[in-house]
Amino acid sequence: MSISKTITIGANTDEPLTIKRFGYGTMRLTAEHGWGEPKDKDEALKVLKATIENGISFIDTADFYGEDVTNRLIAEALYPYADDLLLCTKVGPARTSLRDWHFFDKPENLRTSIEKNLATLKLERIPLVHFRYMPGSPTPFEASMEEMFKLQQEGKILHLGVSCVGVQELTKALNMGNIASVENAFGYGQRTTFQMHGVEVRGLQEVMDICIDNKIPMVPYWSLQNAKAEGEDKIAVIAKKYNTSETIINLAWLLHYNDLILPIPGTSKLKHFEENIKALDVNLTQEDMQFLG
Repeated sequence: MSISKTITIGANTDEPLTIKRFGYGTMRLTAEHGWGEPKDKDEALKVLKATIENGISFIDTADFYGEDVTNRLIAEALYPYADDLLLCTKVGPARTSLRDWHFFDKPENLRTSIEKNLATLKLERIPLVHFRYMPGSPTPFEASMEEMFKLQQEGKILHLGVSCVGVQELTKALNMGNIASVENAFGYGQRTTFQMHGVEVRGLQEVMDICIDNKIPMVPYWSLQNAKAEGEDKIAVIAKKYNTSETIINLAWLLHYNDLILPIPGTSKLKHFEENIKALDVNLTQEDMQFLG
């Protein structure tokens, strides 16, 4: 079963970006759950440098990781950046502690976040920004997106995407302008919306048909954290068949599920990063995918 090894962000624009169809998510470089300085900074910098050395050119980050820890690490490890490096950041929430998430999606908030990302990442324009919607926000979704499109028109953002959206939000966004990508939660064992710590986490499955119809690349987060399907060991069966790890099969499943999916597994360990990228070399059969479901 053949899969596409590349993916294009902004394919229908004047500045499309074609990259390897495998990225890296930086959240796990922080101390715990996306907050605090890394436990091993040297290892964190090695992981980031390994992305470029292995041809990985999509790196997902956010100024609310840390706070601003992953952006600082990216700049320290990789600046000046390779020409084909696609940095993707997110705006919309803000944090002041490990579990203190709050809305930061008013137009003035979003502008502040973009300026902060530009400064820390040492960029004049961010290649891709996802507006991360937080369900329950008092700020109308359209007001936030209007400001995001305005920032794009000002040249601060090249491509604009959305994150943690449902059908209603994605439909509204598409009616307002071009949406380059969608980043929602999606893994083998958890594909739809769920609740975590009282927060609604939007799944990718609910908006997948819209993304496919509009040829919008999909960026799944928490893929490995949500890899276990309750009561099932099908991943283990396929891992044994190919004499590899369940982690690799989970990522290979994502790559084979749909060619518009761009996995971004994160890790703070170099050995785990080197294991993850082996998923690109696994060729699952049609029968494997039918068995896995």
